[in-house]
Amino acid sequence: MRTKKITLNDISTYTGLSKTTISRVLSGKSKEFRINRQTCDAVISAAQELNYRPDMIAQLLHKKPMKTIGIVMPNISNPFFAALASAISVEAKKSDLIVILFDTQDDPLQEESALRKMQEYRVDGIIVAPCGKDSRLLEKISRSIPLIQVDRYFESAGLSYVSTNNFKGAYDAMTMLIKSGHRNIVCIQGPVFSITNRERIRGCQQAIDDSGEQCTFHVIGNDFTIENGYIEGQFALNLTPRPTAIFAMSNTIMLGTLHAIREHRLSIPDDISIISFDDNLYIDYLNPPVTRVAQPVASMGIAAIKMLVNSMRQNGDLHSTMLLTPTIINRDSVKVIEP
Repeated sequence: MRTKKITLNDISTYTGLSKTTISRVLSGKSKEFRINRQTCDAVISAAQELNYRPDMIAQLLHKKPMKTIGIVMPNISNPFFAALASAISVEAKKSDLIVILFDTQDDPLQEESALRKMQEYRVDGIIVAPCGKDSRLLEKISRSIPLIQVDRYFESAGLSYVSTNNFKGAYDAMTMLIKSGHRNIVCIQGPVFSITNRERIRGCQQAIDDSGEQCTFHVIGNDFTIENGYIEGQFALNLTPRPTAIFAMSNTIMLGTLHAIREHRLSIPDDISIISFDDNLYIDYLNPPVTRVAQPVASMGIAAIKMLVNSMRQNGDLHSTMLLTPTIINRDSVKVIEP
């Protein structure tokens, strides 16, 4: 059975003293407010007898000039979001900001719960990679708490954001595939409503249009997960004719796709080429290392904190937007097909 949490109200009832007096004693301010020794002893004795434990989060939030920010990530088991949360936290520390991290598991309901908790905690700012389809709660919160969107964003909501130029990253990667001789390409995408996914698909299509080549281009899938990469990878490899290249729209999708390729006993890049969106150190330890689009994660963390700090100083949303340029890391997973 869960033990009831003891509060200042309980100590007040137990001792007959006011919550203000009790708070001053327990926070070490008894001398400042000239509280006598007898009262101090009574408060401390009651706190010990009742097994009172102070709310450390509340204490941190009320200590000034330290400020607290909330970071809301869709899924920190995803290496990209883990790296992004780390980059933001490192930069926040440089600005003497206390960080509270929430993992919403890509669930809009958990995201809503996390955002409302941050309102209760009275954080000084919020950085969020939204997973839902509705921006209304973010817009409402931004009227009272500075809020920055990172990676994912609602373009039409008028909220500040920092993200990668996903269009350019996908455009450059698809152009590389086409120049390498690939004309039958499958793209395994994430959630169709996600702005990052939509921009990547748009970049792929624009690259094909600009190339002037006759390409077969299939877009399949609906999630940034290993499972989606595996299932849709199986589907792609059973197409007739089989595609010469697969473009995975995230590193998690790429991992699932690699599993499917291995099960089909195909060799990369001799039998099929693969390219991925997102970078991580482990990708260079795959066999073979995979060519990918690297997002500037560290720069995103720096930019998000700078935008948030500026917004907190101005006591409001500055409506800043920033798209950072990705780069192609060329490795050994793309075969050049001779004409």
